[in-house]
Amino acid sequence: MASLSADADRSEPRLWQRIRGISWGLILLICAPAGFGIAVLYSAADGSMEPWAAKQTIRFASALILMVGAALVDIRHWFRAAYWVYAIVLALVVAVDLRGFVGMGAQRWIDLGLIQLQPSELMNVAVVLALARYFHSLSSEEIGRIRYLILPALTVGVPAALVLKQPDLGTAVILLLSGAVLYFIVGVRLRYFALTAAAAAAALPGVWHLLRDYQKSRIYTFLDPDSDPLGAGYHILQSKIALGSGGLFGKGFLQGSQSHLSFLPEKQTDFIFTTLAEEFGLVGGLGLLALYSMIIVFGFAIALRSRNHFGRLLGLGIATNLFLSVFINIAMVMGVIPVVGVPLPLISYGGTAMLAVMLGFGLLLNVGVHRDTRLNRSGERRPG
Repeated sequence: MASLSADADRSEPRLWQRIRGISWGLILLICAPAGFGIAVLYSAADGSMEPWAAKQTIRFASALILMVGAALVDIRHWFRAAYWVYAIVLALVVAVDLRGFVGMGAQRWIDLGLIQLQPSELMNVAVVLALARYFHSLSSEEIGRIRYLILPALTVGVPAALVLKQPDLGTAVILLLSGAVLYFIVGVRLRYFALTAAAAAAALPGVWHLLRDYQKSRIYTFLDPDSDPLGAGYHILQSKIALGSGGLFGKGFLQGSQSHLSFLPEKQTDFIFTTLAEEFGLVGGLGLLALYSMIIVFGFAIALRSRNHFGRLLGLGIATNLFLSVFINIAMVMGVIPVVGVPLPLISYGGTAMLAVMLGFGLLLNVGVHRDTRLNRSGERRPG
């Protein structure tokens, strides 16, 4: 009987078993904010599916198929492909610096013919995937030695520096924070965090000189939004006006004055939460936050139930990425932190952002499907 059990553990679950193992409840939760986002994009275009809602619907439907497909792949294949995925996305990030084109004042996109891709969005997923494989292959003793922590630090630091150069401060911050969270989860000693924090503090003057003038202006504006109400402070002041005017229940669907009269900038992307809150009020905003909270908790639960370290780290990293993106975007439009240009997952208009977040959800679902799979340090199945 023991040998039969070992053989069963080594064998890949049949397709129907993997389909049954998918967390369909999580998929329904994912569809809820996506549908909410399409409705807000419809409203932002004055009650028209063009130019945003129709494309967003097609993108979400396509990404939904990709997500389910990613969930059904053998987790060992994701383990083996982790470094390749990272290398490909990193090459695309480098290509942006060499051949990328400028949009909205930043060089973040690359034209691949059929699509225009923003590789920095995909980097969030690629870094988590690579770190999950690397730390899975280390023993607890090796994690305690600093020489084993240099490579993962470069894995995070190199793309973060490239992304910051584009410039994309928000994504660079998410990359660094996601890496720090995974370092903490695997048990890296706290003194290394203290040393890193001290080094980061010492490097702040140099980083300040590397920032573009408009990025410095955003920080000044964050500290005093009223100093330039028609210039650098315009975005955040209009955002606060729209948030406040929504009140408890909002002005009603299609009735947002700040967005429909074009006072609110980037109402379909970075500031879409403000568009939503103006029309649906505090209740609508809290409802969306409740949906995000359930998805994040669901994600952490899936990760913690995984019986292999790779899946556990991968799931925790993806859930952390989602939390950071939601927190930074909403804190940004509320004026709690400087404006850094992070899209709101599943809500903001954007093809690469949708692709990245849905691929991340696919990997999270994959962890759930293969939660009972045990992997050795090389990523092969082991009995147990």
